[in-house]
Amino acid sequence: MAATKTDVAASAVDDRVLSTAQQIVKSLNTPKEVREDMLLILSSFDNRLSSISSLINSDDSKTKNHRLDAAEKVLLRWDPNFDVSRRSLNWEDSPDEAAEYLSAVDDILRLVEDLSIGSESTEFVDRAENAIQMAMCRLESEFRHILIQSTVPLDAERLYGSIRRVHLSFASNYSEIDDEFENFSEDSRSSGRFHERGGTIGEDSWVDLIHPDAAVDLSEIADRMIRSGYEKECVQVYSTVRRDALDECLAILGVERLSIEEVQKSDWKFLDDKMKKWIQAVKVTVRVILVGEKRLCDQIFNGANESKEICFNETAKGCVMQLLNFGEAVAIGKRSPEKLFRILDMYDALAGVLPDLEAMVSDEFLISEAHEVLSGLGEAATGTFAEFEKAIESENSKKAMQNAEIHPLIRYVMNYVRLLVDYSKTMNSLLEDEERSVNDNDDDLQLESTSPLARRLLMLLSSLESNLVDKSKLYEDVGMQFIFLMNNILYIVKKVKDCELAQLLGSNWLRRHSGQIRQYETSYLRASWSKVLCCLKDEGIGGSTSNAASKTALKEKFKNFNAGFEEICRVQTSWKVSDAQLRDELIISVSEKVIPAYRSFLGRFRNQLESGRHSGKYIKYTPDDLENSLSDLFEGSPAVSHHLRRKGT
Repeated sequence: MAATKTDVAASAVDDRVLSTAQQIVKSLNTPKEVREDMLLILSSFDNRLSSISSLINSDDSKTKNHRLDAAEKVLLRWDPNFDVSRRSLNWEDSPDEAAEYLSAVDDILRLVEDLSIGSESTEFVDRAENAIQMAMCRLESEFRHILIQSTVPLDAERLYGSIRRVHLSFASNYSEIDDEFENFSEDSRSSGRFHERGGTIGEDSWVDLIHPDAAVDLSEIADRMIRSGYEKECVQVYSTVRRDALDECLAILGVERLSIEEVQKSDWKFLDDKMKKWIQAVKVTVRVILVGEKRLCDQIFNGANESKEICFNETAKGCVMQLLNFGEAVAIGKRSPEKLFRILDMYDALAGVLPDLEAMVSDEFLISEAHEVLSGLGEAATGTFAEFEKAIESENSKKAMQNAEIHPLIRYVMNYVRLLVDYSKTMNSLLEDEERSVNDNDDDLQLESTSPLARRLLMLLSSLESNLVDKSKLYEDVGMQFIFLMNNILYIVKKVKDCELAQLLGSNWLRRHSGQIRQYETSYLRASWSKVLCCLKDEGIGGSTSNAASKTALKEKFKNFNAGFEEICRVQTSWKVSDAQLRDELIISVSEKVIPAYRSFLGRFRNQLESGRHSGKYIKYTPDDLENSLSDLFEGSPAVSHHLRRKGT
């Protein structure tokens, strides 16, 4: 039967509608969800369009297969199992190849996203998933390769170049320390010891840890791996590679992996060197290296906050724990006085960077470990200071200093204390915590207007002075005892005046000890010169006038004076008063006692003796002779005074 005009017209309409619908859908080039919504809307206008959906779906499956084929072709070119000659994409010299590969990965990811809506065959699903797996293996390899190859070579000079170092060096002269005091000054005799404080960090302190361009490529790869569900693999590769890189940085900074046993068995010279390097390494690691690492994580894992946090924590943990392990080994090690300042430097360094570390690292365990090590270093510092106090208190060497000079113990302690004052803020904080926990009810320690460190130093110096008095008794000559005490107390006072100790100990302490020196001077004059001056008194010469004085008694008086004066000059010329001002004051004090008394005695009785025979045997010296002789006292020379000569020769 021939078709009617109506049938032909209807068929033509159907063809035009179908063609138009296909063109519309094709031209939209929209995601599958939108295309299906469009077909649903179009089919609702006429039931004759109901067949369009199945037709379009068939066409869409062909398109997907075509897209998957094209993407697989790109991926297979870089599959090492397919072509072993292509080991790595050339991201730097051939960016188009890398872009093509990433575009293929993106296309497959879009296809995989569509799988949740479509009704593709199992074969298609398997192919897509296999393609993703193959791509992720390649990208994981590329990610590792770029991380390793793009790492910027670092050296100690460049790392330290990010720090503006400030050196506060303190010299302590221990060259004269007696062998009995080696426990106070190991490796610090000869030319003295210089103590170097840490440094401050510059404003622009971070460094590029990898080449900047590589960070962009790494970010592109990380984005695909995370979107593909390979976040764990990406994080693991990043953490492993970067952890090794940071370990290398520590090695460059001179930080070795040492066990607790190795640290505790190390000699002081070796350990001191490692502690100094640790102090700098802590600052560089936290404020330079980890700042750079944090910046790198932010660049590579931009938008993936959880991955970023995990990567940084895992990367930082290795090097930070290595530093903390050394700090812990030092904290629990043997406590000896020479370690105190290095321990305080370590404490200050860690305390200084801890806020920065807490701001960057969210790993509670790592931060907790850092706080524990800081606490341990603080306890080690106060414990070491306590050991120093005990050592001073119990020091009982019995060897007297030749010539009554300053004792090496005094030199050592005062240089030690002066250096300790530079750590007043830290020590006050640590000692205050210790006093609060141990001596809450001890009123003796609660001295008014004094800091915890000042209280401890006052007690230390009091103990030192008691020790000094005991050592003065090693001298048989009482006058020499007081010269020894004057020398040493004056040395202490001058050391206090020359630094912040004066403010710490207070003006009352200075006045009291300056007065003590004057008391020792008076005691010296009495002990050394009283017997000689007695020879210049009128008692025992008979008669009430000078004319009636017994010549025999006068001769004995002059003879005894001469012998006593000569002996004092012979002995005390070898005594040493190092301070020029104190020496001059002592000579003036002696002269004021002796010269007027001799001049007066000579003036009253010289005529009686000069009228007889051998008067020069008794009147041997003029007042000027005596004064010249006294000027040789306390020079530390064992020779007899060259000024001591007979009158008239």
